[in-house]
Amino acid sequence: MLLLGGAILKASLTDMYLRYVKAGLQPFLIGAGALLVVAAVMTLWYDLRHGSAVDTECADHPEATQGGVADGGSGHDHGHAGHREPRVGWLLIAPVLGLLLVAPPALGSYAAGQAGSALSAQQVSDFPALPDGDPAEISVLDYATRAIFDKGLSIGERRVRVTGFLSDNPEGGQLLTRMILSCCAADARPIKVGMNGSVPTGLPADSWVEITGTYTDQQGTDPVNGDSIPFIEVLEWRAVQAPAEQYE
Repeated sequence: MLLLGGAILKASLTDMYLRYVKAGLQPFLIGAGALLVVAAVMTLWYDLRHGSAVDTECADHPEATQGGVADGGSGHDHGHAGHREPRVGWLLIAPVLGLLLVAPPALGSYAAGQAGSALSAQQVSDFPALPDGDPAEISVLDYATRAIFDKGLSIGERRVRVTGFLSDNPEGGQLLTRMILSCCAADARPIKVGMNGSVPTGLPADSWVEITGTYTDQQGTDPVNGDSIPFIEVLEWRAVQAPAEQYE
C-alpha cells in the first residue's frame, strides 16, 4: 500500500497522470495517494507495536510454545499461522511497477485508427465568437464541431491555429487527430480532421504538428463508424513537441 500510494502521488504531482485521466482529476488522485500512504503507515505502526507485544508475551510464557493437550500440541505457533496474510496481497506491487518502470505513453495514432470519430456525440448548436488574435487559437474539437454543426459560419474567413498528431487515413493521406476524454484513457475517442492545401509531408504517424488554416466545406466519412470528418485548408504548418496535456 505504501509503494502504491507513493507511485500514485509521484504520477499525480508530475505530468505523468495526464496520460491516464483528465487534468481536473488531479486533486482526487493526490487525495487517494495520500490516503493509501497514511493507511500503510498506520498499518505498519500497528503491526510493529502489536508484534512486539506478542513477542514479549512469548518470552514471558515459554511454555506456550511447547504445545499441550488443550491445543493438540500445536501451541502458540498455531496461533501465529492463523494470522498470516494471503500472499496475493503482494500483487499490489504490480501497478507500482507499471507506473514506475513501464508507464505507457498517451494514446496515439494506433488507438485513433481502431476507433471511429466521436464528433457526433459532441453536437452543439450555439458557438461563441472565436478568440481574439490572428490566427485564432482553438482546439481540434472546437474546429471540428464548428465545421460540421455550424457549417463554418462562426469561423468565417478567419485563420485558425490547431495542434494535434498525425494519424493515417485508410483512404489515403493523413488526418489531424486529437483524443478526447470523458474521464480517463479507457473512454478516449478520437476527433479527426482531414487536410487540404499545404499539408504536412515527410512526417510519420504520431508526429505532432501545429496547423494554421481556414475553413473549407469539404467533408469525408470515417470508415470505422461512418461519422463525418471535416477538413481544414492548410496554409502553413510546423512540427512541434507533444504537449504535456495530450488529451482534450
